[in-house]
Amino acid sequence: MAQEIGGHSTSFASTGRVDRWWVEPLVTGAGFLCFVLYTTWAMFQASHYWSEAYLSPLYSPLFYIDQTAQGAAPLAHAWFGEWPRWWPAWLPPSPAIFILAGPLAFRMTCYYYRKFYYRSYFATPPACAVTSYPQKKYKGESALFLFQNIHRYTLYIAIGYIVILSYDAVMSFFKNGDIMHGEFGIGVGSLVLCVNVVLLSGYTFGCHAFRHLVGGRGDCFSCSAGKEHLGHKAWKQVSLLNARHMSWAWVSMIWVGFTDFYVRMVSMGVFTDYNTWD
Repeated sequence: MAQEIGGHSTSFASTGRVDRWWVEPLVTGAGFLCFVLYTTWAMFQASHYWSEAYLSPLYSPLFYIDQTAQGAAPLAHAWFGEWPRWWPAWLPPSPAIFILAGPLAFRMTCYYYRKFYYRSYFATPPACAVTSYPQKKYKGESALFLFQNIHRYTLYIAIGYIVILSYDAVMSFFKNGDIMHGEFGIGVGSLVLCVNVVLLSGYTFGCHAFRHLVGGRGDCFSCSAGKEHLGHKAWKQVSLLNARHMSWAWVSMIWVGFTDFYVRMVSMGVFTDYNTWD
């Protein structure tokens, strides 16, 4: 018989709720797992990440380029040139290996993502008013998950990533991604890359860390300059995005995966990209 404390059962997953509380942690856990599996698979492909003027967001920025790979970008788009000779033979020459850790660190330390994977993967707790695994002493994020405190710093990585992806979106309006010599035009891929930037911006600039950065550091909004000062106005605008932070998180994440998938399919010749160049 389950032990009771204060009239509440301490057995795992016990609750007085009569709704299907387990659906949300199950679906969100499975959804994020699918995203991780896909991005990991895409990273190790090291090919078909470029087509026409479109660069997959999973492979941007291109530090090095292996010209022997199928669907690789032109060498002119590499920051540091050809693929280095010192690269281990057992690792595929994938530009994505260099950059995925940054955006992933931002998401994995995000306040919303913490809530979801604490519930879905660690069951602490599985849902509101549902008993979690027995804990001897709650330590918060002062032990195993101490790295979560880097979230405020990974924000700058995420902002830099948006700047780079915005550049890629602009380049997608020029044939071969060449703004100097490429023909101006527009394709379905251009729109896909632009939407990707908008969704990532909505997620990043609605982040709690960004809200604190622009105006949350004041101890009292009603003091001195009052509610009219610039920091408070910026804080209110960011708060509008923050109110839908969960939605921005999921939609932007799914669209990043879709953008890579679209570019990959066009590069492989599976999809036809309708554009003004052809």
